[in-house]
Amino acid sequence: MTTTQSRLSNGLRVVSHEMPHLGTVALGVWVASGARHEAASEHGISHLLEHMAFKGTSRRSARDIAEEIEQVGADLNAATSLDTTCYYARVLKDDVGVALDILADIIQNPLYSEDELEREREVILQEIASTRDSPDDTVYDMFQEAAFPGQPLGRPILGTPDSVTSFSADDLRTFLRSRYLAGSMVLSAAGNITHDTLVKAAEKLFGGLPSGEAPKAVPAIYVGGPRISSRNFEQAHVVMGYRGLSYIDPAFYTTQVYSGLLGGGMSSRLFQEVREKRGLCYSIYSSAWGLGDTGLLSVHASTGPETLRELVEVIRHELARSVSEKPDEREIQRAKAQLKTGLLMSLESSVSRAEQMARQLLAFDRLIPADELIGRVDAVTADAVRDAAERLVTGSELAIALVGGNDGEDLHDVLEQSAAAG
Repeated sequence: MTTTQSRLSNGLRVVSHEMPHLGTVALGVWVASGARHEAASEHGISHLLEHMAFKGTSRRSARDIAEEIEQVGADLNAATSLDTTCYYARVLKDDVGVALDILADIIQNPLYSEDELEREREVILQEIASTRDSPDDTVYDMFQEAAFPGQPLGRPILGTPDSVTSFSADDLRTFLRSRYLAGSMVLSAAGNITHDTLVKAAEKLFGGLPSGEAPKAVPAIYVGGPRISSRNFEQAHVVMGYRGLSYIDPAFYTTQVYSGLLGGGMSSRLFQEVREKRGLCYSIYSSAWGLGDTGLLSVHASTGPETLRELVEVIRHELARSVSEKPDEREIQRAKAQLKTGLLMSLESSVSRAEQMARQLLAFDRLIPADELIGRVDAVTADAVRDAAERLVTGSELAIALVGGNDGEDLHDVLEQSAAAG
């Protein structure tokens, strides 16, 4: 299997990973533009822009786009994150040209008709309402807001009803022109495809993209603190954590191992203590993710309102224990094995591989060999994990978000007690 990359004259990076044993190709365009690149007056515009790409171009109607891609049995979709927007497809190897032509069209020639814009606003309003009905979505939005208040990273990616209904077609065009520049984009493909074929098609279809790079995001400032909602869900949901590390920090993979032993599986400390020994919840897990300038360590669980106080106490105790006690070698090895297995399994998926290559080029301007990634994980020691725990848990104020299943009084007590314990 061969990985090759090129750069077009306008700056667009093209990368491919040839997997000749497959009968399909996963491919897409990743743009270094997401929710964190929005001004306050643009809150939600990246997500709306992504939706509107499928609602007609100068060459195709919305129905034409859907019918043409499904005529060859392919999938076509898009997603907006904090730092990127991607448009991707998965097709049979003989239909790569169809997918590339449609991707090029929806990215470069969106029509933004008023009728379609009005309809899609309503669709997104329903999407926003759906997330507000979900305690998982609600508590994570609140946690992000606690960590990064008044900043793009602390705002929901979808926007708000007021912001979504305020955007005009001209607003979308202005944002597109300022952010969708070839130097800030990657065309990535993995599967049964040759690099020469991909580059030749890219030169024809994407050569007209304007050159240049979009402005970088304003650096984030972690704050922390509590956020609470007493909406009447059946369970109380909690997310709590601290400022994490950027993915460019040398200790980033150490925090991944730390998160794994803390709450990365059934053998993790939190799962064993909270679920297996005490029966306080059905699931509990931790995560450590990073962006170019910051990151977050978080723990998420849900439980009945009557056991919420104990749940928070146990989580705080395990976080404190991870600072005061060096982990044993067996749990370090388990966490490292989980992390390495996940990394290597992702390489066997054409979809994951295409995304991984694009994100690496956008983040590091180079592809990182699997051996290098595995080497970084293997190099993590128990002492380094304890040091990382201290750096994370004592290095910033706790951010905690609670969504409850009662009138909220107990939740306020839990927040006050948690703050006192910190």
